[in-house]
Amino acid sequence: MKLSSDYSDINVAFINMPLRESAMPTVVPEGPLILAEILRIRGANVSIIDLNAYRIQDDDSQRQGLVNGRHMNCDEVENLINDHLNYYGDQHLIALSGKITTLKWQQIVAKIIKRLQPSSFLVSGNGLATEIKSGLFNWIPELDAIGRSEGDEVILSIINDAKLIFEIGIDRAINNAKLSPYYIGSINGKHRFIYEGDRPKNLDNIPTAALDLLEKDVHGINILEKYIQVPVWGLAANNSSATPFHMKRSLTTVSSRGCPYACAFCYRGSQGERNYGMRSVNHLVNQINNYVESYKIDFIGFVDDNFAVDKRRIQVLPEFFKKNNINIKWGTHTRMDEADERANYMADAGCIYIGFGAESASEHTITQMKKGGHILKNGLKSVKVNGNEYKFPVTMMDAVNNCIKTNIHANCTWIMGYPGEGLEHLKTSIAFILWQQENITKNISMSSEDYLTALNSVNKSVFTATAYPGTELWNVVRPKLKKHFNISFTQNGLPECDKNFYKYVLELDDATKVLNDKNNEPVYYGNMKLEEFLTARDHVDNGNLHEILSM
Repeated sequence: MKLSSDYSDINVAFINMPLRESAMPTVVPEGPLILAEILRIRGANVSIIDLNAYRIQDDDSQRQGLVNGRHMNCDEVENLINDHLNYYGDQHLIALSGKITTLKWQQIVAKIIKRLQPSSFLVSGNGLATEIKSGLFNWIPELDAIGRSEGDEVILSIINDAKLIFEIGIDRAINNAKLSPYYIGSINGKHRFIYEGDRPKNLDNIPTAALDLLEKDVHGINILEKYIQVPVWGLAANNSSATPFHMKRSLTTVSSRGCPYACAFCYRGSQGERNYGMRSVNHLVNQINNYVESYKIDFIGFVDDNFAVDKRRIQVLPEFFKKNNINIKWGTHTRMDEADERANYMADAGCIYIGFGAESASEHTITQMKKGGHILKNGLKSVKVNGNEYKFPVTMMDAVNNCIKTNIHANCTWIMGYPGEGLEHLKTSIAFILWQQENITKNISMSSEDYLTALNSVNKSVFTATAYPGTELWNVVRPKLKKHFNISFTQNGLPECDKNFYKYVLELDDATKVLNDKNNEPVYYGNMKLEEFLTARDHVDNGNLHEILSM
């Protein structure tokens, strides 16, 4: 199908779904805003409704104990969408964006959209659509299409189909064979499309996100300023990060996509799977300068998981940043084995924060997670914590120590309850957290304010092992999924998108909680007794990690 080059008469609205009500919004919806800019460059009239940006402070939020405020309720969401559509007019395309955790909200919003503008072409993209695939049409029948994986190139096919259907109707478009090859026919009595996105050959050719679309919503509220004023990382962000420093004005972006590794608990399908690609340092420099000049930020967070995979890019960071007068502080995520000499280059370029997906300090559990090849390559070292001896991976210890030497704050995230994990394995992870606290405070006077700041800057939150569809962990615990949640599987091994699987997906809203099964009983995948695990989980939730070492 020949793609149009003129979209000046096309209206497109992106809607970003709410995430984690207990946390303040910190990460701008860069994906939808990049797609918005791609369309806007071609003349389309683009707008965005960012439902995740709102936190309402009222009696209701206080009753729920939501100190940061609550999400909008359904009526408030409908009123906002209605006001937005009244202002911007009939939309040819309305695109929903959200992770798998946003299923409930996408159902609500899809009903609102089809009630207010039934002729718009409604598509769901990002994590939910990528993981659930065509089964999503069973749960959100209002959808015309889903967009899987990366949308930078396939968005043009989507908008052309939407324009054609708006102009001549779906039946004529089918009969005239003018639709894209992504039309798959009728499902449940409705014409459907499945758009398969792919990686652009050169990420430097992708425009930066249209942040200005967030500068004023339909009611005149500066949504972007809300993001800027909330720290990307730190205790105030309430996102399993902690820092000894503060930032006043921060923004986020992604410097790379995909992941060359294959951790068993992680799903990377919505960002290129194992097809790793990255933007050049020049491209990053131009974006940083633009953000600093436009928004006066003092910190930028590169929120991709694998910033430091390519040593060549890391080595030229200091030179390029200094040559272009990049003086801003920044942070990112890397693997712990990547915090070698790369930490020195990153620190020289202004990095003060690295988030590590440590997940476990136990040799046994790391191996089960398929993380052992890199983390365990330097062996183990015996360390005494609280009078007991534990064996920690040398690579993990080196990562923390290298960060301390270079004045980079190391933030580790953790998982408990992984298949095969026993109490002794969990104790090793907890001991590592306490060792990190000891290590980061050993040269600070216990009577000083700096000591408490450093002590509290070590992350003590722990996620619960959760089986997300499409991961290796999902396949490992399949018998338990059948037993506890009545999830059925096709001959190809895919879950049947019935009411049981639907109920399961609805529960995937908080990675720290323990899921309850069909009988409202907690489900646990590790090797501890259930009561033992729940006790340990309570100790974590109450901040009493040392109690776990005494169990």
